[in-house]
Amino acid sequence: MSVHWADVIAQTLEDSGPQTIATGITPSGPVHIGNMREVMTADAVFRALKDRGIEARLIFIADNFDRLRRLYPFLDESFKQHIGKPLTEIPCPKECCGSYADHFLLPFLASMEKLGIEAEVYKADVLYKEGKYIDSIKTALVRRDDIARILKEVSGRDVPESWSPFDAICQCCGRTNTTKPMGFNMDNETVDYECRCGYKGTTSMRGGGKLVWRVDWPARWPIFKVTIEPFGKDHATAGGSYDTGKRISEEIYGFQAPYPVVYEWIHLKGVGAMHSSTGIAITIEEMLDVVPPEVLRYLIIRTKPEKHIEFDPAIPLINLVDEYDQRKGDERALALSSIRESRPFEVPFRHMVTAVQIARNDKELLLKALHRSGYDISRKDEIYARADNVEKWLNRYAPAFVKFQLREILPSAVNNLSHVERKGLGVLAERIDGKNAAEIHDEVYAVAKELSLDPKKFFQAIYLVFLGERQGPKVGWFLASLDREFVKSRLKEAASSSQ
Repeated sequence: MSVHWADVIAQTLEDSGPQTIATGITPSGPVHIGNMREVMTADAVFRALKDRGIEARLIFIADNFDRLRRLYPFLDESFKQHIGKPLTEIPCPKECCGSYADHFLLPFLASMEKLGIEAEVYKADVLYKEGKYIDSIKTALVRRDDIARILKEVSGRDVPESWSPFDAICQCCGRTNTTKPMGFNMDNETVDYECRCGYKGTTSMRGGGKLVWRVDWPARWPIFKVTIEPFGKDHATAGGSYDTGKRISEEIYGFQAPYPVVYEWIHLKGVGAMHSSTGIAITIEEMLDVVPPEVLRYLIIRTKPEKHIEFDPAIPLINLVDEYDQRKGDERALALSSIRESRPFEVPFRHMVTAVQIARNDKELLLKALHRSGYDISRKDEIYARADNVEKWLNRYAPAFVKFQLREILPSAVNNLSHVERKGLGVLAERIDGKNAAEIHDEVYAVAKELSLDPKKFFQAIYLVFLGERQGPKVGWFLASLDREFVKSRLKEAASSSQ
């Protein structure tokens, strides 16, 4: 078994004492599976550390106190008035949650639970309001010039004289991108500011504003004693936020920057990197509708963080499900992807696609189809859950050639079959009794060979008989899923049809 990338990180840090892995998101829009790569990467490292007997904790910080930066494609024009306000202070886009932030954060947290990620969850607005950042804010304000110097040295860009490490929330217009701190009072823990809206005021360091991102990030490392943190490649560029954060953390806050785990983007096949702000995204909830949570974990955990993932929700996705179920992939990646005591699922996803379309929402017929194909149907709840996954996959992502409908009567297209093709159908009807799916599949080839038929055309003839199309699912397993007497009757009917 190859050494998994998460175990390499764990081994590197095993002599460094207790570890704290930090992760999080900004709930500014629909949270997609690209966002989940960060959290899943952190969880894989957390599990690898625990497996080595290393004391570790996993924390998740929701940056819900960040401001709305622009009008995203999924928002209506009314949200223009909220640009610049903290996400927690903006109304829910669908009027179903307490705030804009919660509308996108709560489903993500629910998905984390389904994915077996057990993290300590913190919300940035609560941390600020509870005063967890007070000392960090005071230090940043006092050492404003030192931080500005670091930002210029690392990024190579000049910092405006008016720049401040603290963004106050205007008590009049509610924005943070229009305020300018004018002074502060350490004893009262307040910041004086003026806003472009014309308002001047004094606000508390306890929730009356927040540190700017490039200071906020390193400020939280000593607060939580963070030792490991995954982050996207955009933060890892030369002169980027990790480089500035490392200097600020070590020179301003006196805390060693965490071990960096840089990850690449997840690309949607044929479209590009996923970004909720551009509408190029498949949300985690959508993905959990079509695959078991273990498979979504496996999609991310099997690939080294520094390699991008090309995600195709069509045929490659069902191949991935079968790879996980049949335990054909990397053994350690499979182990890190498991949730509690999850067991392999016997029925291939590909065959479930066939059985579900045969059953047409009839649970009893679904079980019969699977049983006829030779599969154990005792785990009914799991079978029904997979069937639900398949239905949603068929509706959303399945290519047209995968979809079919069993014809109730013999399709008229059968009249176009040749005499020898119809003869082959009759021979096949006499030979399928007592045979399983694989044996029926082999028999199709055998009949074609005996009658000097092109196997491909004979397969097409069989599909025409049952589906009215010249393509369909794997023949042996398809026919085995159907009532045997029905199959024989339909084949004989086709064999005796006139041209």
